[in-house]
Amino acid sequence: MIVGLDIGTSWIRVAIAEVDENGLLKIAGTSCEKSIGLRNGNIVNIEAASTAIRNAIESAEQNAGVEVHSCFTVVGGEQIEGLNATGKVAVSSKGKSQREILEDDINRVKESATAVQMSLDREMLHVITQEYIVDHVNGIKDPMHRLGVCLEASVHIITASKTTIQNMKSCINRAGYNMDGVMLKTLAATHAVANDDEMDLGSIIVDMGAGTTDILVLLHGAPVCTASIPVGGNLVTNDIALVLGIPVAEAERIKLEAGCCYMDNVSKERSVIVNGIGGQPPREILQSELCEIIAPRIEEIFEMVKNKIIEKTTLTQISGNIILTGGGAQMEGMLELVQDSFGTYNVRLGVPEDLGGIVEDYQRPDWATVIGLVRACKDTVVRQPKKAKKLAKTNKSTEHSENKFLKLIKSLF
Repeated sequence: MIVGLDIGTSWIRVAIAEVDENGLLKIAGTSCEKSIGLRNGNIVNIEAASTAIRNAIESAEQNAGVEVHSCFTVVGGEQIEGLNATGKVAVSSKGKSQREILEDDINRVKESATAVQMSLDREMLHVITQEYIVDHVNGIKDPMHRLGVCLEASVHIITASKTTIQNMKSCINRAGYNMDGVMLKTLAATHAVANDDEMDLGSIIVDMGAGTTDILVLLHGAPVCTASIPVGGNLVTNDIALVLGIPVAEAERIKLEAGCCYMDNVSKERSVIVNGIGGQPPREILQSELCEIIAPRIEEIFEMVKNKIIEKTTLTQISGNIILTGGGAQMEGMLELVQDSFGTYNVRLGVPEDLGGIVEDYQRPDWATVIGLVRACKDTVVRQPKKAKKLAKTNKSTEHSENKFLKLIKSLF
């Protein structure tokens, strides 16, 4: 059983997945609860956040009919930093002929690539190899057993704030669960929505959350840029509330009900009812008026996304897709606006595929992160404890069998 937890600014989503006897992943239960105690992706109230996490996981437990003890989670926002680094090692000594590259050489070149200076409040979250270079021949994905004299590696290092990770762990522990591991939010979404061709040709994952917009640029099957901007859907809601003079909750309602960010998609006759405050009667506004408030802000957000990518990479063109995930991606007119902003028709919504199991409404862009998380963590979960217990019970009479049992336990870890 694999449990994924996505702690967002507005919503907390949980997905419980089970691996069947054929090794296939099936969604057993999901839940979505209102998030409290967070602001712009950061935990500002541990007690409130813990309560929300407990409610979300308990709801998923009831839907799946299982008991949860631990979970994997994701992290994103401005506390994430990504950088590219290279390492270089000699495969054979000076004056000696070339030899086969072995696993020890690959480990050494990775250590060399990750020998970068980091502040004390940072910790490495992921180290992802982009390519290997053997004797100036680049583009190698697996150098094992190749003959060579010099081995180089290009890697993408993703770091996170130690304080953020500890706060997340503290919230999950206070809710009564253990944290199995943590993963970059956009990297998790990639496992749910991006295919191999898109990752190889070059694609951009844009996760549009309520408090932040996270970006991951992929090329040749690996990340080349990780970034985040501190604005999201909540800023659009605030604009609506400010311009129309209504509470934020009412602004959020009409944004979800009739929000559109591309004027060509607006129905000229469509209107939306705005509830009055302080005893004032409701009033009616056209959808086009709402679009005039929303569109400039969304355009500004994607201009910031584009500038951030230009700032952090040297890429001039990508041949894959711009894949939109997160709750904000579902707004009407979003695809057309992004197509205009980036000057390409290669824009699509990132929707997780049907994994079977229960029939749930998780095939939406806002579920991409948590569904991708359980898919990514599938191979890291140990699924053989019952075999170990059975072996211990039947062979515990001899010392030889005890040694075999100890070796099996060591191999599992």
